[in-house]
Amino acid sequence: MRLNKYIASAGICSRRKADELIAAGNVKVNGAAMREMGYDVKEGDRVEVNGTPIMPEQKKIYIAVNKPYGYVTTMKDEKDRLTVADLVTDIPERLFPVGRLDYNTTGLLLMTNDGDLAYRLTHPKHEVYKTYVAVVSGVISDARLAKLRRGVDIGGFVTSPAKVKVLRQNPRSAVVEISIHEGKNRQVRKMFNAVGNRVMELERISIGDIRLGHMQRGHYRKLTRQEIEYLKSL
Repeated sequence: MRLNKYIASAGICSRRKADELIAAGNVKVNGAAMREMGYDVKEGDRVEVNGTPIMPEQKKIYIAVNKPYGYVTTMKDEKDRLTVADLVTDIPERLFPVGRLDYNTTGLLLMTNDGDLAYRLTHPKHEVYKTYVAVVSGVISDARLAKLRRGVDIGGFVTSPAKVKVLRQNPRSAVVEISIHEGKNRQVRKMFNAVGNRVMELERISIGDIRLGHMQRGHYRKLTRQEIEYLKSL
C-alpha cells in the first residue's frame, strides 16, 4: 500500500494531507524520515506520524456534524480554541474532517477515518456540489446574480459558475442559496464580496445529496448505509 494511502487508512488525514506530512519530514518508516511519496509500505514496516506509530483502522466511521459558530475545523488547535474534535469526544475511533468550514461558518461537516473517501470528496475533479445559505448585506440585483452564475475573480482565481437563487430580499439584506463545487479558502464570502454584498451569516446545508436537515448545532449523527454508498459512488 502506498505510504499516503496507509496514513489515510489509519484515520490520520486525507491522502493529500498525508503527502504534505511526508514532504515536511513528519513521517518515518522503520525509524528514518521518509520523503518518497510513492513508497510502498511492506509487511513488517513500522510507520510513524509525528512520532506516533500508526496502523490502518479496521472499522470505518462516517458521521455528519452540525458545526456551531466559533469552532475550528481541525482536530487540534495551537491557540487552544474549540475544535470539531470537541464535538465527537465519545467516538473512540480517530476521525478527521472532510474539507473545512470557516471559524465563523456553521452547518454540515462530514468526518471520517476513511482517507480514500475524504480524498475523493475533496478533489476538485469530482465536482461535488456544496450548498450554503448566506445572509448578505444590501440588495442582490439580477446583475450581481448573473456575475456569480458566470464565475467571479476572488483574487487571482476565477470561480466556476455557481448555482444561485434569492430566497428572500429584505430592505437591507438578502437570504441567498448558493451551490459551488470548489473549496477555496473563504470562497463563498469572497464571491459575495466580489459583487458588492458582504456575508453576515453563512451556513452549509448540504454536500452532494447529504443534507443537514434538522440536526441541532453541535450535534452529530452517523450516516445511513444509503448515504455512505452514495458518497462511495461519487
